[in-house]
Amino acid sequence: MVLPAGLRERVLEASRQARAAGRSVPEVTEISPEEAFSRAADAFYGLLRALGDDDWGVPVLRGLDVQGLVGHLIGVEDDMHRCLSGDPEVAGANHVESTQHAAASQAGRAAARTRTEWRHAADRTLDLVHGFGDPRAEVAMHGMRLPLGALLIVRAFELWVHDNDIRRAVGLPPSVPDPAALGLMTGLAVRLLPHAAARAGLREPVNVHLVLTGPGGGTWDVAIGERPPAAVSIRIIADTVGFCRLAANRVTPADLDLHVTGDLGRVAKVLAAAAALALD
Repeated sequence: MVLPAGLRERVLEASRQARAAGRSVPEVTEISPEEAFSRAADAFYGLLRALGDDDWGVPVLRGLDVQGLVGHLIGVEDDMHRCLSGDPEVAGANHVESTQHAAASQAGRAAARTRTEWRHAADRTLDLVHGFGDPRAEVAMHGMRLPLGALLIVRAFELWVHDNDIRRAVGLPPSVPDPAALGLMTGLAVRLLPHAAARAGLREPVNVHLVLTGPGGGTWDVAIGERPPAAVSIRIIADTVGFCRLAANRVTPADLDLHVTGDLGRVAKVLAAAAALALD
């Protein structure tokens, strides 16, 4: 069968008119980082309210049971309060070590008290954010120096990750953030990828064309590594939620349905760097 002359060009042009490159369809409503954190906090609290009494003692992560993991998150909120109040000591604090006391202190308490304490701590964070002012102002916490808006997205990401840690431990189905929040989380993870690569020791220059599919996804060109010499170009296509789980170090590249082109060794190093974004 012979196709009409110019058909391919007309189809491509119609596609470009319908959707510009890198834009998700349907369009995702934009929300603020504060709203993303608020939604993540509400979702996490909803999960805690749905847990049975026996669920709180189930082991989850780093030797912590559910109650201890919620205690860790209370400790993170406490450090957020210190950060937003200008305490310089929290800037370089270790994410796990700084919250270990809060995690351990929940042992033996009523689950309802732990749940309420976490909700109050998260609400206090939102109150401080409301009064902070410019979300573009840089703040420092747990070895990160980021604009406040970016830190709130990191926190929304963390709540979603630990929400799923608990779900997996107690046998509940996984959750997915709404597309607006997921888009913010994905965009930040991509922007931080060069920093994660440097931290993971990836020095060779690589140009990454990253396509994340599904709601909250998009298309990015990311330059990684030191320059010059001339960079190698690779392409990675992955599901948006899967990429976020990789960035949380909850899955491996082998768990993802990836489509890649270019130097496979460089691809593997970039994907390993993505997993180095995790805080735990």
